[in-house]
Amino acid sequence: MNTSPSTSTTDDTEEKKAANGTATAPDATTAPSVTKQAGSPEDAPPDGVAPGVTAADVTAMDVDATDKAAEDGLEVDLTPDPYADAEAAAATGVGTGAAAVVAAGLGIVSLSGAWTGRVVAERETLMGQIKTSGGGSAAQQISEIYGDAWHSTALVNGIFALLALLVGVFVLVRPAFGAPSLLPQAGWVRSVAVAGVSLGILGLLISVGMFFDLFVALPSAAGG
Repeated sequence: MNTSPSTSTTDDTEEKKAANGTATAPDATTAPSVTKQAGSPEDAPPDGVAPGVTAADVTAMDVDATDKAAEDGLEVDLTPDPYADAEAAAATGVGTGAAAVVAAGLGIVSLSGAWTGRVVAERETLMGQIKTSGGGSAAQQISEIYGDAWHSTALVNGIFALLALLVGVFVLVRPAFGAPSLLPQAGWVRSVAVAGVSLGILGLLISVGMFFDLFVALPSAAGG
């Protein structure tokens, strides 16, 4: 009985298995390198945190802090208000603009006079008449009735001029102090403030001259 064909068939089967094994071996070794992917950027640890802490851990801690603040009755605003700074700058601009107008108004009053100065002058005139009602020289009557009234008017106008000067200077130097503003000071505000300072200086000089009789001296009575 001849058994040679079965032997050759067995050898062929073993050769095919060996060939298949060698052919699939490279696929088995290269599979891990193909399926391996780089870590996601979202898993990278954030800057400034301890090693081993991931972005998910940081997010979880933020959520816990927000919940804790809500439980304590605190309001947590995670989104900045884009109009907050603009409203603060507008409020500052309104204040400085109003102060500049006030400075200019005070400067005008210091030159034209105010009702307060008139009231003080009339009071001084009345007091002078009372003092000289019992008699007195002409020079004394001029000084008590008219001189004191003029000096009182000059004093009141000088106070208004000084206030105009101080308020105007405050408006001009305000941007250099305090919290910086996002918007520069308006040009009209500076112009009105400069006008107030100028009127204040002019009114102050005139008031000082009138108070010390530098421009117009008191009249003198001949033979008084």
